[in-house]
Amino acid sequence: MKFFSRKSPVVDIKSLAEPTAEEFALFTGGLVSSTAVGLATAMTVPAVASAVHLLSSSIAALKLNVERKDGDAWVTDTDHPVATLLDGDVNDFTSSFEWVRDVIAGALTSDKGSLSHVNRVSAEVREVTAYEPSHFQVDYSADGRREPSFRINNRPTPGDEVVFVRGPFTRCPVTLASESIGVAKEMERHAGRLFRAGARPGGVIESPKAVGDEGMKKMIAAWRKAHEGSDNSGKTAVLFDGASFKTLSFSSVDSQFLQLWKFIILEVARAFRVPPQLLFDFDRATWNNAEQAGKEWLASLEFWMRPMEAAMRRGFFSREERATYRVKFERDDFTNVDLVSRATAASSLISSRALNPNEARTLLLDLPPYQGGETFANPNTGASQPRSTPAEKTSPPDQSKPNKEPGDDA
Repeated sequence: MKFFSRKSPVVDIKSLAEPTAEEFALFTGGLVSSTAVGLATAMTVPAVASAVHLLSSSIAALKLNVERKDGDAWVTDTDHPVATLLDGDVNDFTSSFEWVRDVIAGALTSDKGSLSHVNRVSAEVREVTAYEPSHFQVDYSADGRREPSFRINNRPTPGDEVVFVRGPFTRCPVTLASESIGVAKEMERHAGRLFRAGARPGGVIESPKAVGDEGMKKMIAAWRKAHEGSDNSGKTAVLFDGASFKTLSFSSVDSQFLQLWKFIILEVARAFRVPPQLLFDFDRATWNNAEQAGKEWLASLEFWMRPMEAAMRRGFFSREERATYRVKFERDDFTNVDLVSRATAASSLISSRALNPNEARTLLLDLPPYQGGETFANPNTGASQPRSTPAEKTSPPDQSKPNKEPGDDA
């Protein structure tokens, strides 16, 4: 009989199959490529900073609504505590706009993703605080299910107390495109060195005879006096003793420098799924492809809004509440920047009687209702105008009576 039993130790399995950038540098002594750059350097590339700012701020500018399921429909619930929180400040030092912007920006730039802690008091959400990647840790189960566990400042945190958003892959877009971003940075440095060191000379004078130091100085002084400057433009050059002047031209690599730089901007746009026009590259923009790029841009925003909505639903509501509550971005704000689109949509919905004028003014045009605007009527047809009455019917003439002749009344 054993009085003392020894429990088998708990085995903690770790894997480095997908190492972080810090782990890769620790075990290999360097980055994957000499052109790959880190986050701090990547954000100094204007195209990268513009793409991150554009994606995060565009999503943050959309209104967040808390919706409650009412039968088969979802209705906006403005009285829920989460709705009050998302409509103002999520904590004492962060607005709702800033919080959403920082969450999306963190998911775009950090392999860990972005994590925020949800603070509850008496089961009611009171504040949300976003943490920097260096202050939280995300570990995934090694059994293939990739179930995450969280630690904030080395303190275990339950999954229903966090809003966690990450990219679709094990690396963020900045890391996945680090080599393309590195090439863009190297081209910026090359351009800086070129202009810092001075441009190459326009030409060179070759002489078959040795002219010596003094002769070279006199030749340079005479050449500059005779041919440099706008006043000497077009003059004929005269050289002696078999000397010749050769113009220096740029090499093919130098001539293609600008084209290569523009191609790298396209690579950055592909990595973030941002239309080049939104990064202010209008070289190949036409009316047709710009319109299609606008549709693709909305799809790119959707790829980040859906995970954000799911993360907020898990973090803000209990398991029981998730069946009847959700947080949604107001997609109608996509059309707010286009007055023509809003006016056309309002006119079509009123004409088809899907909305009355007051509803269209409130939902699409952000205008107050007016008296009589609650009637569903098509303003383009006279028969359905508001307060209109049907035209009086006139009886047709009696065809049974014979027509009188002009002289019958006499």
